[in-house]
Amino acid sequence: MAGFIEEADRGQLSLLPGSLDDWVGKDNPVRVIDAFVDGLDLKKLDFETVDPLDIGRPGYHPSVHLKLYIYGYLNRVQSSRRLERECHRNLEVMWLLGRLAPDHKTIADFRKDNGAAIKKVCGQFKTAAKGVLGVDRLEAVADRGYFNGEEIKACDDGGITVTLPKPMTSGAKSKGRFGKQDFVYLAEENAYRCPAGEKLTYRYTNEENGQTLHRYWTNACRTCPLKAKCTQGHERRITRWEHEAIVEAVQKRLDENPGAMRTRRETVEHPFGTMKMRMGATHFLCKTLPKVATEMALCVLTYNLTRVLNIFGVEKIMEAITA
Repeated sequence: MAGFIEEADRGQLSLLPGSLDDWVGKDNPVRVIDAFVDGLDLKKLDFETVDPLDIGRPGYHPSVHLKLYIYGYLNRVQSSRRLERECHRNLEVMWLLGRLAPDHKTIADFRKDNGAAIKKVCGQFKTAAKGVLGVDRLEAVADRGYFNGEEIKACDDGGITVTLPKPMTSGAKSKGRFGKQDFVYLAEENAYRCPAGEKLTYRYTNEENGQTLHRYWTNACRTCPLKAKCTQGHERRITRWEHEAIVEAVQKRLDENPGAMRTRRETVEHPFGTMKMRMGATHFLCKTLPKVATEMALCVLTYNLTRVLNIFGVEKIMEAITA
């Protein structure tokens, strides 16, 4: 067609790049996926079949499927059947997997059988993010619906500083009585000071639901003029988790920065909306809560990866991952 850009003759012989690596640019995000997964200790993360079996046909290393899923969720290709097709026609996937092409059943089984490990990978990305940002800790703000002492402890151990309000689960306040927040913990004495000025001393320690709990009370409650506003029992008892100091620090941060929750409300819908759009604003492909959680972990991982790529670029991320 004269006057238009002419297409190439499909029968014309061409001197294409001799290496598959030449088709993938140095600034291609697929190189970040490759470096990130290769830097993970998949056995420590509890992925299945990290070690080859002694019998039967050799299988695929879990890193192959993990790279494929991260690439797929990064590029809105979540279906195992569509991922199988990409293995045969997508040059980036061919490069990423070394021209391996697992079938859709094998791909789907990996996501089904390695849910807990995939969620741990999502957590591992924070280490790479801290390297890119050049910081030792990350900050997170959440609402009271996410309040969980053990999760807060896990975040603190993982280098994430959390800010969120503590829910008022006790009915004492609504009935006009003092709540636990009205009792002041005296760390040097390992005791609580009540609103009447009496000290609730440490009594004993026990374990409930896997948590180590310390119990405090005083015998002065029986003659206290404020007893009616405090307890209906013989004495008011206070329970303290062994890691309660971490939870208290969370509330202290919120008290010092009350505007943090307002900022969260103004920004939180952005990532949720972006992830829904990336998924096609439809439904999850898996069924049952644990498998849906695996899909959500992949969505969160690739959303965070996209944000870091857009802000810092491939080169800086590669330097942080390979450092």
